[in-house]
Formats: sequence, C-alpha cells, structure tokens
Amino acid sequence: MTTPTLEMSNIGKRYPGVVALDGVSLELHPGEIVALIGENGAGKSTLMKILGGVVQPDNGTIKLDGSIAKIGSVAEAIKHRISFIHQELNVLDNLDVGSNIFLGREPLMGGPLRLVDRAAVRRNAEIYLQRVGLNVPANTNLGKLSIAQQQLVEIAKALSLDARILIMDEPTSSLTLAETDRLLEVAMELRAAGVSIVYISHRLNEVRRIADRVVALRDGKPAGALSHDEITHDAMVRMMVGRDVQQFYPSGEASAVSDGLAVENLRTQRFPKIPLNFKVNCGEILGFSGLIGAGRSEVAQAIFGVDPPVSGNFAWAGKPIKVKNAREAIKQGIYLAPEDRRLSGLIVQMPIRENITLPALDRYKTAGLINRRKEDRVASKLSARLRVKAPGPSTVVSTLSGGNQQKVVLAKWLSLEPRMLIFDEPTRGIDVGAKSEIYDLMRTLANEGVAVMMISSDMEEVLGVSDRIAVMHEGRITGTLEREQFSEEAIMQLAVGGSH
Repeated sequence: MTTPTLEMSNIGKRYPGVVALDGVSLELHPGEIVALIGENGAGKSTLMKILGGVVQPDNGTIKLDGSIAKIGSVAEAIKHRISFIHQELNVLDNLDVGSNIFLGREPLMGGPLRLVDRAAVRRNAEIYLQRVGLNVPANTNLGKLSIAQQQLVEIAKALSLDARILIMDEPTSSLTLAETDRLLEVAMELRAAGVSIVYISHRLNEVRRIADRVVALRDGKPAGALSHDEITHDAMVRMMVGRDVQQFYPSGEASAVSDGLAVENLRTQRFPKIPLNFKVNCGEILGFSGLIGAGRSEVAQAIFGVDPPVSGNFAWAGKPIKVKNAREAIKQGIYLAPEDRRLSGLIVQMPIRENITLPALDRYKTAGLINRRKEDRVASKLSARLRVKAPGPSTVVSTLSGGNQQKVVLAKWLSLEPRMLIFDEPTRGIDVGAKSEIYDLMRTLANEGVAVMMISSDMEEVLGVSDRIAVMHEGRITGTLEREQFSEEAIMQLAVGGSH
C-alpha cells in the first residue's frame, strides 16, 4: 500500500456558537479522485480551507507523504503544491487572461529592470488554456469572457501551479454540458498523471462519473464513505441528508394552464437581428436550455427590463403590457431571480429582513417611517415558509449558505405575490436538500397559477422540473419540446443548432 499523499486526522474547527468541524478525517492517495459531498454548511469548504491554508484548525494533524505538515498560509499551501479552485470566481476582470494565470509569478526580462515578459506570459498561458479547452487568446481582457470561461481561466491558473493536490470546489457550477465534459476529462488526465484531487460538487452525476471514493460530511461530522463500486445517487443522498429523498424532483405536471406572458419579435441587445417568439403560460414551468452564450439570460433580462430589448412586444393574457425597465416589470408582477444572486439578487451586507422588504418599502411605512415590526413579521413568515436556516430576520445575508441566500431572493419576490417568476440557474452551487426544496417551491407556484420560466445548464434539472423545454442556439429558439419528447439527446440536438 502506497503512503497517502494526504492524511487529515481528527480535524476540528469551532467558531462562536458553531462547531464547523468535529473529528473529521480525510485520506488521499496519489492519482486518486475523492469526492467530498454534503449539504451546505456541512463543513466541506471549512475542511478544504484548512488544507488550503486559508483557515487554521483548532485541533488535528495534517500529514503530506507521511510527514506532519504545518500549512499556516495560502503561500505555504502553494509551496506544498496544493492548489484551490474556489466556487466563487477569484479573478481580476481588468487584466487579460494571461496576467490572471501568472499573477505574481510573471516571467521577467531585462535583467535588473525586472520587466514582465509579455510574450512569455501569453505563450505559457496558452499551453494551459489549451489543456482546459478554452480557445481564446491569452491577451484577451478577462472582463469580456463569460462566467463559464472565467471559471476555466481559474482552472488553467491552478494547473499552471503544477499542483500535486488539487481542490476543486464546485468547478462546473457555471459550465455548460460540453465544458463540464472537458473539465472532467482534464481531471481524469491529471489523475492519470499522478495528481490527487478533492472534488466538491452538488452535481451527483458528475461524482458518479469520476470519483474513486466518496466521503460525506453532515453537520461538521463524518457521515460515511463509499468505495467506487458503492457510489450511487441514492446512497450519496442518504449519507448527506440522513434519510431517503423519495422524490427528488416534484411529481405532477402542468395543470389548469392559462394564458400568461406572450413574447413577440423580441430582439435582445446581444442578438439584435434575431426575433424571438414564445409563451410562458400560467400554471406551467417553461425550461430554457442551451449552451452558455446562447442568449438565454439575455432573454430573461429583457423581459425583466434590466437590459431593455432592441424591439419586441409583450402581452399578458392577450392584453399588451409595457416593460421598459425593472420598475415596470415589478408593477406587472414579473420578477427575476438572477444567475449571480450575490451580485444582482441581494445586498449581502444587509439583513434578511431588509433584502426581503426593499422592493416594496411603501408597504411597510407608517406615517412616512418604516415599520420595523411589520418588516420583521413578513420576513419571519416567508423565512419560515421557505425554511431559511438563520437565527432570525436580522441575520446578515453574507453569513448564509448559498441555498439560504437563494431562498432570501425568492422570499423577496414571494412577498409581492408574483404573476410570473423567472429563475436563472436557480440551484447553482446549492446542496441537494435545498435543491429539492426549491423544486418543490417552483411546482407549488405553478400549481397556484404563477407562470414560471427556468433557465438552467443542468440537464437533469431541466428534464426533471420542466413541463415544456425551449432550447436556444446562438440567439435563436431552435425548438420547443413537449414532455413526451424530453431526452438529453433531443435537447443537445437543438442546442447545437439542429432540429427535432
């Protein structure tokens, strides 16, 4: 038996009032991919931050190649060839791609002048860009890339550090199916080259594909492990949540469907020459699928008025409506839960209460002043309905997990009784338990007569939740699938520009 590359033993970490980790151990061998799973708040990120030198443990030991190691900082972790790919992008969008990959490690020229060798930066960066399948010049400004492409730059940066232990925290959360496939191929190539990988993901189908072993955490404690032959979706869910999730996707189909939003000749800023026509009916969930860059989010932003369309007409139940900006969309009862909830959906430095009540402060005024008691009452009621895990409505949103932040976004709009709710990547970076709750909420809203539009890059999610699926390719809707036509093959055929 070879000496483990990594041994983390009896790791503990406590914060005021919270035990983040209690007696957690993790072993990693050369050329092995271990998937670390668990619900948000289970302790996965804390454990990896300890390995990456971001956080110091209160107790426990770390061994590298059999010798006790002290990892007191990120710099020390890098010296040990431990690299961390974070879920939240850690890039500088005012620099080009090559500069992001080699930031702080730029090749120099000019002797004592120590000038950055730009040509060498570009040349070396493109080697790693090719490895992750990102075909953009290294001198491209990072701000011009999509979120998915920026994530691939992060992965290329990690590869450039020649890591022997690679921590991948939700690396595919913003990637398309094709990009995800390429990333998983890269991970398996690295494994074949002897790199050890800790892979954190809520996408259990990815875990099944690449993991040699699975280790689960629950409430900061070990919850079990699975060998390669034992890895199944149901077994992983049981370990994570401590119970069977009998029906992961909500049962039932659209019923009592009636006219909702009709979109005619919509031309977005990104694809001004391509008209779009479709309907989102009340009482159904219309899924929008397609590769990243196909224009799905631009459609959502045009409907909500944050990115006004070049042209187009909207009608609700056959009657024309105007949606020139977000204020008008809100007046019409049309709301958007955006892809980047931290940037566009929340004010994370503010409490739950104020995030929920902010869009309609007039409802909470008494004699011209905000009635805090009324705000608390509404925020508490909606938090309870959506099972937001927080001490109370005064909890600052930045301290919540991703799933609970998403629930606050939804609570904000539910307080306004939506006629239509647009979900853009509703479960990105959210654990399996919270996903199930959000799916149930979407189905409940549809059953109550709300028109639901869901944009998702998760193929299983689109197939499991939608009543109909509209598929986009390069700004066009290439087809709309009815439930009896659903399949991964049908979606991919349309997503690459084919027909059905």
